[in-house]
Amino acid sequence: MGESVSIGIVGTGAISGQYLETLAALSTVRVVAVADLDAARAAAVVDGLSEDSGHDGVRAVTVDDLLADPEVDVVVNLTPPAGHAPVALAAIEAGKAVYNEKPLASTVADARRVLTAAAAAGVRVGGAPDTVLGTGVQTARHAIDTGLIGTPTAATATFLCPGHERWHPNPDFYYTPGGGPLLDMGPYYVTALVTLLGPVVAVLGAGSTARPSRTIGSGPRAGEEIPVEVLTHVTGVLRHASGALSTITMSFDAVATRAEPIEVHGPAGSLVVPDPNRFDGDVLLRRLGGDDWETLPVAAGYRIGGRGLGVAEQMTAPTAADARASGTLALHVLDVMESVLRSAADGGGAVAVEAQTPRPAAVPLADEPGREPSPLLG
Repeated sequence: MGESVSIGIVGTGAISGQYLETLAALSTVRVVAVADLDAARAAAVVDGLSEDSGHDGVRAVTVDDLLADPEVDVVVNLTPPAGHAPVALAAIEAGKAVYNEKPLASTVADARRVLTAAAAAGVRVGGAPDTVLGTGVQTARHAIDTGLIGTPTAATATFLCPGHERWHPNPDFYYTPGGGPLLDMGPYYVTALVTLLGPVVAVLGAGSTARPSRTIGSGPRAGEEIPVEVLTHVTGVLRHASGALSTITMSFDAVATRAEPIEVHGPAGSLVVPDPNRFDGDVLLRRLGGDDWETLPVAAGYRIGGRGLGVAEQMTAPTAADARASGTLALHVLDVMESVLRSAADGGGAVAVEAQTPRPAAVPLADEPGREPSPLLG
């Protein structure tokens, strides 16, 4: 793709600010245009870029103009989930690579269509989350790969909260098909589990819906009731090809938890893995026979952590198959989650995960994608 990959961003909601900040810090990419169905919002994002933001010359354009722009190499698709497949397919038709926010699409069927179209067009597809490329999850993986806990046997992944309607002024999509705690937060946790333990071959699922409506707690719609059309508490058991079993619990029906985001266990030790919605964080190890937990030194992962890291990783990989934040991985993660929901709807029976992927390659300690690995910290 040359020395610098030119990026066009579609969707200028709140998350776009995080992408713009990260992409400005990466040496292998540059943002050239942003677009939104709300033209005023796209213009406001460009107007808000400071002179020292690292985004000189970024243009606010229409979505159609961005897709037709020959300067744009890759479309970063930050639309709501319902827009992931349509925008991606339009970008691919225009001959552009695509990087979608999570999930890759609202359904596995739509995600397959995106990957099929990309393969036919000879362009790359990547997908969030890219948090697993940071030093937190990658240091935990390094500990597993070097045998500190022995062969992993089990893992737990936990996210519990009261629901996003308490803070989000327009939370409707969290409670409609394609939303819910699993599809909203699950991509971070399932992607981390696949990175740590390898692909999932089958799942069991169960779920519940605590109440039929939610009350918006902030913004101009505060006090408005919205219907709930999805499971708001989901538990799944994931069987990895390696033989390890993971238990994942995602909920909008709890007040709080003291459970660690992810724990991984083996016969020689246990690991506490930091929040997979972050790029960094301490990895803790408790060795068999040890008296206490120890903090492991940073040993792997990209030091530049921020949303958008996966775009550079995707586009600087030698081949599409080498990209870690790949569309193939994102499809697998979506199939795992959809299979959990299918199992829950069918009474909890086992469901095979059809969309398979290799375990992504480990990330050596490095400053950013496309740069040579750096010496260990400290």
